[in-house]
Amino acid sequence: MKVLIVFGTRPEAIKMAPIVRELKSREEVETVVMTTGQHRQMLDQVLEIFSIKPDYDLNIFKPGQSLTDILVRSMEGLDKYMEEIHPDLLLVQGDTSTVFAAGLSAFYHGVEIGHVEAGLRSHNLYSPYPEEANRKLTGVLTNYHFAPTEANRDNLLKEGYDPDTIFVTGNTVIDALAYATREDHIFEEDLLNQLDYDHKKIILLTCHRRENLGKPMENIFKAVKDVVLENPDVEVVFPVHLNPTVREISQSVFKDMDRVHRIEPLDYLPFSHLMRQCHLVVTDSGGIQEEAPYFGKPVLVAREETERWEGVEAGTAKLVGTHYQEVKKNLDLLLKDPAAYKEMAQAINPYGDGQAAKRIADIIIRSMNSDRGPSYEK
Repeated sequence: MKVLIVFGTRPEAIKMAPIVRELKSREEVETVVMTTGQHRQMLDQVLEIFSIKPDYDLNIFKPGQSLTDILVRSMEGLDKYMEEIHPDLLLVQGDTSTVFAAGLSAFYHGVEIGHVEAGLRSHNLYSPYPEEANRKLTGVLTNYHFAPTEANRDNLLKEGYDPDTIFVTGNTVIDALAYATREDHIFEEDLLNQLDYDHKKIILLTCHRRENLGKPMENIFKAVKDVVLENPDVEVVFPVHLNPTVREISQSVFKDMDRVHRIEPLDYLPFSHLMRQCHLVVTDSGGIQEEAPYFGKPVLVAREETERWEGVEAGTAKLVGTHYQEVKKNLDLLLKDPAAYKEMAQAINPYGDGQAAKRIADIIIRSMNSDRGPSYEK
């Protein structure tokens, strides 16, 4: 049995790494790893942490690339190698342009598709953009839907997918996090070693989404700024995204703020350890909503929608939007009300137990051994 695993960005690599490692340990499977290189430097850092060397690297990244560039260059590279590799199954993860391109290429070549982290929905096709559309479009092509949670399964059932093709596995992000933080860590960024995590309340801030660029991002930053000014025991660590617009807004709001530490983006390993040591998280990221609860860190989600409602319902995360008053009000609550903080910090993480990769590998081997072929032949 030959399984082709394709990913292109850092989040995909993080969540696919446990599956790569698990499948490579199985004698029944020949595992082939391909990256499109949709991200470059950030992706390579993750591959090094998990000791993964891709068999194929399409290396599509170019500065200023558009969504069309990513899709077309990925499709061209995938088409070139799909016949050569001739896999029995393609595995993709999540909602990037690489995921949709790989899924469409596999469909064109009559290869079955397994979608890891299937069934997440914000129910707004334009938020997150283009991720919500990529995830839904990939779902249409998918033969095996690996849903992290029961809520994700329910989303797929409501859209009419065959229940026999949906498997609830937990999220592999927890598997990856457990592996990455199994040992203590000394930061290369010395500032992070010097922070007083025991006596200061360190807020970890991340913000980069397209839909937040402009006024929404400015609102979020101003709320954080005012919280810092009003609370001498609060400091912020903000790994600033490379997007020039994000950097411009952050500079305009946070300039001359001694207790707002704007640093360069962190590799996965130090970022995970920073998340483990901080007090709480403010983010518009998707994956962090799943990761931070593993360490018992409350998450304020600075977005208008989220496709990860399980965390909100479980109480590990709170959707606070992008208006100044709501962001500040919820920050004030967590910083000043120990009971409110404890309630979120001790809520049960709904995203899994660290065994998702093993479940997915077992399902793949069991299902593919049933001799179920692709739905059509070219």
